[in-house]
Amino acid sequence: MLIGTGAALLALVLWFSHALDGWENSTWTWRVRALSGPGPHSGEIVLILLDQPSLDWGEKENGLTWPWPREVYAPLIDFCTRGGARSVSFDVLMTEASGYGVWDDRALAEAMARNGRFIGARFLSPVPDGEGDGRLDDPIAEVADNARMLANVSDVPDADGIFRRASMVRTFAGESIPSLGVAAWLVGEDLPAAAWKARLQSLAIDPAGTALLRYRGHDAYTTYGAAAIIQSELRLAEGAVPTILPEALRDKNVFFGFSAPGLMDLRPTPLSNVSPGVVIHATVLDNLLGGDFLRAADGSAVVIGTVLLALLTGFLATVFSSTRVTVALALVAAGVPALAGFAAYPLGWWWPILPGLTAASLAGFGALVRNYAVEGSQKRFIKQAFRHYLSPAVIDRILVDPHALKLGGERRELSILFMDLVAFTSLSEGLEPEALTTLLNEYLSDMTEIILEEGGTLDKYLGDAIMAFWNAPLSQEDHATRACRAAVRCQRRLIERGPDFRARCGRELRARIGLHTGPVVVGNMGSRQRFDYSVLGDAANLASRLEGANKHFGTETMISADTLAQAGPFQCRALGPLRVVGRQEPVEVFELTGLPGEAEPPGYEVFAEALAAWRAGDDDRTADLFARLSDDPVARRMSEIGPGWQVWSDDGKRVWELKSK
Repeated sequence: MLIGTGAALLALVLWFSHALDGWENSTWTWRVRALSGPGPHSGEIVLILLDQPSLDWGEKENGLTWPWPREVYAPLIDFCTRGGARSVSFDVLMTEASGYGVWDDRALAEAMARNGRFIGARFLSPVPDGEGDGRLDDPIAEVADNARMLANVSDVPDADGIFRRASMVRTFAGESIPSLGVAAWLVGEDLPAAAWKARLQSLAIDPAGTALLRYRGHDAYTTYGAAAIIQSELRLAEGAVPTILPEALRDKNVFFGFSAPGLMDLRPTPLSNVSPGVVIHATVLDNLLGGDFLRAADGSAVVIGTVLLALLTGFLATVFSSTRVTVALALVAAGVPALAGFAAYPLGWWWPILPGLTAASLAGFGALVRNYAVEGSQKRFIKQAFRHYLSPAVIDRILVDPHALKLGGERRELSILFMDLVAFTSLSEGLEPEALTTLLNEYLSDMTEIILEEGGTLDKYLGDAIMAFWNAPLSQEDHATRACRAAVRCQRRLIERGPDFRARCGRELRARIGLHTGPVVVGNMGSRQRFDYSVLGDAANLASRLEGANKHFGTETMISADTLAQAGPFQCRALGPLRVVGRQEPVEVFELTGLPGEAEPPGYEVFAEALAAWRAGDDDRTADLFARLSDDPVARRMSEIGPGWQVWSDDGKRVWELKSK
């Protein structure tokens, strides 16, 4: 809540101080260009532009230099009169007499008088912050006396120079002066002059006398070049076929203005940085006819929306504390005001995007900082707690998703490994304590390295013994495969280190390994003051018993059928069913000797035949076959029944049963 409140307050301060206006204006442009389109009355407006081709035509065909004689505009106005235009608005200031002589101004005035719906331009200089009336420049008498109405063509853009709004009516010396677009609307209504003031007062505009414009797009209005209109009128006067038919202007509101770059009447609008100024006046009329000026969203609604969005973002981003989730939530939340802004535009509302976007972004960032601090402490705890018995890869996975680690006990199937050095007691008696410690640490380091590389979890060291397991704390679908591979690698590492160990302690180090896969309870075991992440259950006991059973069979790595079934085609040979101390049901056991795909050592087929004979109770054949494998220590051991074990018959089936641990 604190993060959301702080983010909302900061965003609103930036908004009210206009610090966000630059970015907000950019979103304004995006919305206008993406969503603008012709309105229901856009077809009633026609633009006639004095464009560059028209200037070129005047110079090449008629020898006209700029400024043109005003009599040239007379055919243009007459064409509008001939076509029955509803109004003709000139966005052209004529405050001084023509340089061609008084006859030039009279020719224009006569055309205006013939039209009867001509609207002339006057210039009311803008005044900063509405202070005073400004300065009014009226047109020459010929224009003023023959125009149906005079309208203001000046306006003030927004702070960035773009015209997003327009003045509807301004006051000078007590007189209400409409803008060119408003004047066209009044003339088009065909009301007497006495009714104009009442209509002006009925306009729904903001306190500043301006309105937000809903621009219609680049191709919203039918547009003709001035040269084409003038030529069409001249041809009609001569009885020839015109380029443009006058009927194209029937009942249309015609606006005339400049678009040639050299005439300096291009204005920046949300549609373009070089829009003809007359487009702004045409848009005013279009919005008046449609009654659909944009309305600014109520400030209190924006404040409430910004606060609620920031609070929700801050709350959710701290509840779902994962960095990726926090960033995703912040992005989604920041997209909400953008979506609202774009969705509100077609409905006629201007909803500011930046306050909500800024608040959501700040709330997301604040939550990210807070979560980082909290998660940093949590990650340090996890690394410290698990670095001694988890591989770095497993720790990294836990750090990405700490919820994957259950700190209580849970029932889960694991592959469990027990490993113990052969004759460690006699070895320890022949070495000095320092040498023994160094040797043991190197052995444990080598074995632990392999276990962790295979994704195992180190449970504990018991002197020279190692206990490890797979599939916890994180799930591993191939846990049995990983465990078997680790067991083979450990035995081979001892063989590689054999010469070194023999040189240091007089003999090679050999180890016995037991592997079993089954359900256990895994989690934090111990007291409230001290605990270990360990396992508990019969499967763990059986793995330990298989490690000890190696001594009786003469094997080094013994695995259960449950492990082999999940591990895949590792190189193994069956040893038969074994009943261990503490379990009534025998378990099929195997000697693990190599990795999948490796060539099978010689004698395995004979060993399998001997075991089959033993299962069938054919002791003579069993002894004969085992005798062929005189170099196989396992075969020799299984051909003898030692004092610690014996063969029992269980419902007609033979099992090996250990009588001691």
